[in-house]
Amino acid sequence: MAAATPLAPDEAYYWVWSRVLAPGFLDHPPMVALWIRIGTALAGDGALGVRLLAPVATALGSVLVVQAGRDLLGTRALGVRAAGLLNATLLFGAGGVTMTPDTPLLFFWTATLWALARLWATGNGAWWLLAGLAAGLAADSKYTAFLLAPAMLLWVLWVPGLHLWLRRVQPALGVLLGAAAFLPVLLWNATHDWVSFIRQGGRVGDWAPVRALQFLGELVAGQIGLATPLLAVLFAAGIARAAQGAARREAVWSLLAALTVIPAAVFVQHALGDRVQANWPAVIYPAAALAAAPLLRRWQAPAMALGFALTAVVYLQATLAPLRLSPWLDPTLAQLGGWPGLSAEVAGIAARAGAGYVAADNYGLAAELARGLPATLPVLGADPRWAYFALRPPRPAETDRPGLLLRPAGRGDGGWPGAHLVGEVVRARDGLVAARYSLYVVTGLPDTPAVVLPRPR
Repeated sequence: MAAATPLAPDEAYYWVWSRVLAPGFLDHPPMVALWIRIGTALAGDGALGVRLLAPVATALGSVLVVQAGRDLLGTRALGVRAAGLLNATLLFGAGGVTMTPDTPLLFFWTATLWALARLWATGNGAWWLLAGLAAGLAADSKYTAFLLAPAMLLWVLWVPGLHLWLRRVQPALGVLLGAAAFLPVLLWNATHDWVSFIRQGGRVGDWAPVRALQFLGELVAGQIGLATPLLAVLFAAGIARAAQGAARREAVWSLLAALTVIPAAVFVQHALGDRVQANWPAVIYPAAALAAAPLLRRWQAPAMALGFALTAVVYLQATLAPLRLSPWLDPTLAQLGGWPGLSAEVAGIAARAGAGYVAADNYGLAAELARGLPATLPVLGADPRWAYFALRPPRPAETDRPGLLLRPAGRGDGGWPGAHLVGEVVRARDGLVAARYSLYVVTGLPDTPAVVLPRPR
C-alpha cells in the first residue's frame, strides 16, 4: 500500500523537508524529515521510499506493545491482544502506510511506554534512561510528546511504591538524555524567533464557548471513525478501568491512566476553543489498547474483524476506487487522487506556452508539482513559510520568461504581477473531480518569499 498510492500533499511537503534537513521547521520538529531521508536513501524518492519506515515502525511498535502487555498485564497473550486491537484501528491501518509527524511520534511514544513497563517489571533504574531518551525523540517528532513529561511525573508522585525514584539519580539522567535529544530543536527555535513554538503553542489558550459543543462532537466522532466503532467502545472501557485502578493508586493502572486521561483532558480542553484534528489523540491509543486487552473479551474478535474490514475497504478505495464517491465523502480521492494526471496536464500546457517555470503559493500543491513535473521545468513555491527553509531563490535565468501559476479555483490571482487567467485544470480520478485549479500566466514574482523546490532524484 505504501508503494501503490500517490503521496498526499502533506507527505510531499515533508519530502521537501527531507531534502533540506534542519534541526527544526515551522510546522513541526524534524524527525519526519529524517525518517523520509533514511527511507529515500534506501528505496529511492518514490512513494515507497518516502513511506518506507512507516510500516517498519508500525511492526516494531506492535512488538513493543506485546512486550509492554507482558510486563504490565502479566501475560504475553494480553500483550498480543493489545497489539491486535491497536493494529485493527483505522488510524494505525492508514498510519502504517503513510508518513507524517505522527508516524515517528507514535513509535517513540510507544517505546517510552515500553521502557516504563520494563522499569516497573524489573525495578532496574536504567530503564529511566531509555524512557527519557525515547520521550526526547518523541518530542523531536511532534510537540504533543511534551504530554509524556506530566504523565511520568504524576505516575511517580501518585503511586506510593514509586516514591523511591524521587531520591535516585536515574530519573534525572533520563531527563537529561531527553533534553539533550531535544536541544537541537530548541536551539533552532531560539535562532528563528521561536516561530515553531509560537505557531503550535498559540493554539493553547483558544476559547470559543459558542462552538465548543460542535468541536467536542467532532472530537468524539473523529475518534469513533479512526478507532472504528466497536474498538472505540473497548478503548473507552479500558480508559475507565485504568482510571478506577488509578483511584486506588495501583501502579500499572495509574501508568495507563496517566498516558490516556491526561492527553484526553488536554484535547477536550482544546476543543472548547478550536477544532481538534482527528489524528491528534493518536497518542492515547497504545495505552488504551493495553487497558482494554483484559476487558469484554467477547467483543474483541468482532471489534478487530470490523476494524480490519474497514481498513481493507479504505485500502481498496485508495487503489482501485470501486465506490464512486465525492471528495467530501472519500478522503482517498481528496488527498491522493489525480496527482500524476494533473502534473502531466500542467507539463503539457507549460511546454505549449513556452513557460519558464510553474509556481504555486499553496505549499502542498507546490510540493506535489515539484515531484510530478519534468525536472527541466523549475517549480517555485511562494509562501512565507519557505523563508525558514534552506532553499535558494529563483535565478533571473529561471524567471526571464512568463510562468504558469496554479491556485485553487475561486481564490483569485493572489496579487501576482501580470497575472492573466488562461483556463482551469482539474485533478481527477476515474472521471471524479477531486479539486479544480485556476491557471494563470504571470510575468513576475509576488512579494512573499519564492524559492525553487527540489526535485526527485
